[in-house]
Amino acid sequence: MAQIRMNRRSLAAAVAVWMVFLGLIMMEKLSNAERLLKDKDPQVFADEKETRPGFLCRVAHFLWQSGESSYEPVWPEMQFGWKVVVGSIVGFFGAALGSVGGVGGGGIFVPMLTLIIGFDPKSATAISKCMIMGAAGSTVYYNLRLRHPTLDMPLIDYDLALLFQPMLMLGISIGVAFNVMFADWMVTVLLIILFIGTSTKALFKGIDTWKKETLMKKEAAKVLESESKAADVDGQDYKQLPSGPSTVHDEEVPIIKNIYWKELSLLLYVWLGFLAVQLAKEYVVPCSITYWILNALQVPIAVSVALFEAICLYKGTRVIASKGKEITNWKIHQIVFYCFCGIVAGMVGGLLGLGGGFILGPLFLELGIPPQVASATSTFAMTFSSSMSVVQYYLLDRFPVPYAAFFTLVATFAAFAGQHVVRKIIAVLGRASIIVFILALTIFVSAISLGGFGIENMVKKLKNQEYMGFENLCQIS
Repeated sequence: MAQIRMNRRSLAAAVAVWMVFLGLIMMEKLSNAERLLKDKDPQVFADEKETRPGFLCRVAHFLWQSGESSYEPVWPEMQFGWKVVVGSIVGFFGAALGSVGGVGGGGIFVPMLTLIIGFDPKSATAISKCMIMGAAGSTVYYNLRLRHPTLDMPLIDYDLALLFQPMLMLGISIGVAFNVMFADWMVTVLLIILFIGTSTKALFKGIDTWKKETLMKKEAAKVLESESKAADVDGQDYKQLPSGPSTVHDEEVPIIKNIYWKELSLLLYVWLGFLAVQLAKEYVVPCSITYWILNALQVPIAVSVALFEAICLYKGTRVIASKGKEITNWKIHQIVFYCFCGIVAGMVGGLLGLGGGFILGPLFLELGIPPQVASATSTFAMTFSSSMSVVQYYLLDRFPVPYAAFFTLVATFAAFAGQHVVRKIIAVLGRASIIVFILALTIFVSAISLGGFGIENMVKKLKNQEYMGFENLCQIS
């Protein structure tokens, strides 16, 4: 309860800061308007007051103007220089940390591509999804050779992926459409609150895991000390007897042994179904009846697989085996809530160029999933969703292929290197909570970097009185 109250206080503080910030902007605008009104002739002011539109009309005009667009693609030329070097270094560390934490690193990729390389935010979002796809694919290839840290099963929990991946895919399609329609400033406040909340929750979870690991180390040390004393008293050669099944199964095995073909086939069915819909949309008129029917087909494709897994979990015919002996009695509202979280993660991921793991990672930890499994499973689900978003952005011509290919290659190698280095550190220190802290750090850095850029962009557009409303999806498609 104390942790929940602290989380709520953190969220409340974040909301208060943003309210103060927006209040200052509004006060500045009001003061400017007041100075202008003082300089006007009273009669002219009276005439303008009679013809001045109402507040709701002004808001509607601000958010939507027919034929107007605030999107101006900025694609720098592909040439080797200090920007590419610095961007590659930042992207390398972002992919290495993000892949281990299971969040992809999109919160670092987007600011890097925008502030260092020079892309516009929406193009940076699309290239970020390409980098997340490369990092996720490399990480999954590495994780497919590993077993669960304490159980005799793969490191990736396929049942957990079956529950979340279809909803994540559905959310990605919605998020990509929102990315085309929405202005950048519309999601800045929500982004900051979301990231600060999830990073705070992950941090508290990491601290709790660290304390449990410390207690386990102390208990293990006491057992070892008592056994050594007993051996000294006997005065005989002492050989430790096995006390049961091994508690560590983190060895590498052939990939074929860690693949569950039935579950993987269902996941591929969802991905191929979404791919067929996206390709078919290229041959119809945007926003026609056929266009919307094709879009709607994504719903039954995703819901059918998620519903199958949800019913099996509810009836108990399938279980989240990575939790071990702990049995979860699934309630309907719990399953609906988790599916909704998958959709939200996909929507925000597609909208902002993030991986979706910033929601799935902490959510898996709350379910009692071990950190290594939570990271591996969220990355596994992100591989499908990020690759599909790349297909959608490519069909919308939202990124230059040479830049996307180069940074995807950087992220792929970085993720593989990050998995090797961090897992060696875990093996030496004996603490899996390091993954949780990396998760919290990556999300927090994402909040600061993306939030700083969002504020700068918002203030610049307000100052220049630029159009900041919605885009026309039908014209852009």
